[in-house]
Amino acid sequence: MAACTGSLISCARGTAAGEWRFFTAAEARTADAICEQLIPADRDPGAKQAGVVNYIDIQLTKAFRRHRAAYRKGLADVDAASRAKFGSEFADLSPERQREVLNGVEQDSKAFFDLILTHTRQGFYGDPRHGGNRGMASWKMLGLPFPQVRGRQHYDEPKAKFGPEER
Repeated sequence: MAACTGSLISCARGTAAGEWRFFTAAEARTADAICEQLIPADRDPGAKQAGVVNYIDIQLTKAFRRHRAAYRKGLADVDAASRAKFGSEFADLSPERQREVLNGVEQDSKAFFDLILTHTRQGFYGDPRHGGNRGMASWKMLGLPFPQVRGRQHYDEPKAKFGPEER
């Protein structure tokens, strides 16, 4: 990892930049920026640090194959909306402008927005063996024991109460 500086996107799978399974490099940048807006870093890692775009890329060659066309069109539409409104690709916009574009996408392309939101959540909270949740980031954030034993759902255990009265 010493060779990896700057954006984590080029190190998403421990391979050289541009070696994506499904995404082009431009699509990966756009998807990564969208995912980071959906689950941004704060005191805990966000989607970018958790490698969510890697999860989506891997799954688009497996379980999500049927969503390939939706991703090609949806990501192209996001970049087109960004260029039309601000003259730049989505990944190159400020976070504020990215949110403005995504608000429009949520209204105009609800099916794609819901799809990438669902996959972002899965990649962030899922088992790292599927390509996301790098370093078990979300599990650590939630205080879940890890590594998870297959067939056992730790989040079903009454370790912590998350009722409305305790928030």
